[in-house]
Amino acid sequence: MAKFDSKSFNPQAFGAYVKRIPNVTKNELAKSKAIGTNEQAAAALSNQTGSLYARIPYFGRISGSTSQNNDGATNIESTNTTTYEQGFITASRMDSWTEKSFSKSITAGVDFMDNVAAQVGDYKLEVKQSMLLSVLKGIYSMKTTGTAVHEKAAKKFVENHTYDITAEFGDNEAGLVKATTLNKAIQKASGDNKNIFKLVIMHSEVATNLENMKLLKYMTYTDGDGIERELALATWNGRLVLIDDNMPTADVEGFYVKTNSQAANALQIVANDATNVTSTQIKLEDVTPTITGFTPVVGDYVGYIEGHTAYTSYILGEGSIVLDDIGDEHPYEMSRDPKTNGGQDTLYVRDRYIVGVDGISFEKPSSITASASNTDLATGTNWNIINDGVNAIPDKAIAIARVISRG
Repeated sequence: MAKFDSKSFNPQAFGAYVKRIPNVTKNELAKSKAIGTNEQAAAALSNQTGSLYARIPYFGRISGSTSQNNDGATNIESTNTTTYEQGFITASRMDSWTEKSFSKSITAGVDFMDNVAAQVGDYKLEVKQSMLLSVLKGIYSMKTTGTAVHEKAAKKFVENHTYDITAEFGDNEAGLVKATTLNKAIQKASGDNKNIFKLVIMHSEVATNLENMKLLKYMTYTDGDGIERELALATWNGRLVLIDDNMPTADVEGFYVKTNSQAANALQIVANDATNVTSTQIKLEDVTPTITGFTPVVGDYVGYIEGHTAYTSYILGEGSIVLDDIGDEHPYEMSRDPKTNGGQDTLYVRDRYIVGVDGISFEKPSSITASASNTDLATGTNWNIINDGVNAIPDKAIAIARVISRG
């Protein structure tokens, strides 16, 4: 039987002071139902001898909003559906771990491979999580400043599918997620189609805030003795909640926002040469920095939001992101080097994934010739809302949204 590092450990002699550190990286996104597959892409890209990139037909829908009036004297005008294309890219990953075999001197007949296999499994989830977060970063970095169809569609998606409450000013709960936050976010993203959203993944700081407000409802089960017990799985407004501290955070410096005279701690802007400035006033030159899009003028009322951490929570539909492991021709190999360091063993691991997003196409640049890196996946110019050059698909059909909050 093959043994990694050619060693077998005596658990009694060695386990007392050597214990594998438990993996506290939860990788909930990588394990969730938000991760799906595309059968056509898998069929096109699973051939090991071939494909890096595939374009799959994405069929448009007929419209019932322009039905014609049948008055017995008007010819019927016919329309046709549009066929779009969606791009999928493959991303291959490889890793290896080497162990010296001098430890063989303390072996006692215990196979070490189970331990290694468990750690490799956890490691692969971390790899997938990094890829998924790169994809989400990429689609929220799509080009939104031009006049082309895909740029206008991307701008609409990013604006509609982002609910940013970090600039809220007022009481102690301003900028924090609340009872209405999730519902407002998914309605803004998809309107009457908001039921496509099935789960939320958030940082533990955000989850703790919801727990403190008793907004998270934990699922229960009944054990064999008939006692109802609480599970670690929660829901928020009927959506499954996953808690993972890998969710994006950003340190934000303090800034001023426009408010009204009734707001607590509001300050009225006065001229720079004003004298006898009171505690409820502030000179125009001191109102800096400000939130994007706000140009303060004398007479405005402003509030100051202290520097904080901005937390991004993602709201996703089932199968909204495609990250399908289609396998490498040689996924695992072990190699024995009898010379180096007195002898050592290396475990090699290779994986190959299809990457895509439901409703958004990966547009492969010429620079990607063999595998998409995480940087490639996180680059906004590599993603476009699916379009036919004239029209883009409705952004409300894309089951991805985000909430940015102060907690």
